[in-house]
Amino acid sequence: MKPMGAIPADFGMTTPLQIAGQTAAEWVANAGDTPLFVYDFTVIAARIARFRSAMPTGVDLHYAIKANPFAPLLAAIAPLVNGFDIASAGEMDMALPHKLATAISFAGPGKRDDALTAAISAGVTINVESANEAARALDIAERVGVTPRLAVRVNPDIELRGSGMRMGGRASPFGIDADEAAAVARTILAAGADWRGWHIFAGSQALDPAAIIETQAATLELADRLSEAAGAQPPLVNLGGGFGIPYFPGEQPVDIEAIGAALGDRLSERDRTGTRHAIELGRWLVGEAGVYLTRIIDRKHSRGETFLVVDGGLHHQLAATGNLGTVVRRNYPVAIASGAGGATETVSVVGPLCTPLDRLADRVLLPEGRVGDLVAVFMAGAYGLTASPTAFLGHAPPRELLVGAPVEP
Repeated sequence: MKPMGAIPADFGMTTPLQIAGQTAAEWVANAGDTPLFVYDFTVIAARIARFRSAMPTGVDLHYAIKANPFAPLLAAIAPLVNGFDIASAGEMDMALPHKLATAISFAGPGKRDDALTAAISAGVTINVESANEAARALDIAERVGVTPRLAVRVNPDIELRGSGMRMGGRASPFGIDADEAAAVARTILAAGADWRGWHIFAGSQALDPAAIIETQAATLELADRLSEAAGAQPPLVNLGGGFGIPYFPGEQPVDIEAIGAALGDRLSERDRTGTRHAIELGRWLVGEAGVYLTRIIDRKHSRGETFLVVDGGLHHQLAATGNLGTVVRRNYPVAIASGAGGATETVSVVGPLCTPLDRLADRVLLPEGRVGDLVAVFMAGAYGLTASPTAFLGHAPPRELLVGAPVEP
């Protein structure tokens, strides 16, 4: 038997599983079939409220829609956050129906001229990732006759300790090296563009509050140095994100109250009148709100092991199979969502794909699962469907439901 992560506290574990006041089976009936992603918006709204309470005044909240761009979710979350952060022209098209262009920022290397043109024309802020991209953006803006909104993404000389994905302190395709960033900002200012400030992202998926506090302090110091060298006060400093969620055994939720208190102390140390600060979050807002429901199609016994074969898998929820940036495969929390519980057994939950990589849970202890029962894979609200190879082997796409969201009048 191998351990698995803890079921998010927002769900607990009733039998059968309840999501937003209804059973998993009821949501499946509502959607029509499995596999199904269910996103509980009450969990997301509570996260946003907790963020607002923990963070000092003047710190905005941006949602990184790469985490989950499901259109009903974007519509529901838009009024509760200050901005959307996007990483492609396609994400811009998803974001614009739900957020003013001036509240959208566009990051990512390799932006094509047509993407830059569309963003500049719409009024979206572009986080330029190189001196060349800044020059291209200025040329395009002159050609279309629009004053561009340009921020400088910085490749910082710091890294977020313990982060799942480190984005600073090394050579990188992301952002402009810290020792070159002020010069690019001066070029943008000299060209008459609307300079929107700095975007400084050092890492993601960190659970150690001390590491996040340390990184935010260093980020503020770096932004101050760069602003002085650029000769201008930035309208916005995007401090990045980095708040992780506890996927695996032994991991603990990040203490954002401690982070907010420390950030407030740092911001009070120096007059930054005219500058707002933002924290950009994706998975911390939506990751634990999602549950992936899949149905047991078969039970197999092979050489002393039991396999529950389900109708979902890595083509929908790649991360849970350990194939999305995980070096050592560990088990996400899973549960038998239907049925009455009872005797337990050690099983592996495997999908329908013709590859041994399609394993949603590896030798975990669960109540006995029968053919027709539902299996719930938790932590499915971020980097799930859109981060998975949905076309692989031609299986049908899953359904998605947003539940618990306010009804539009």
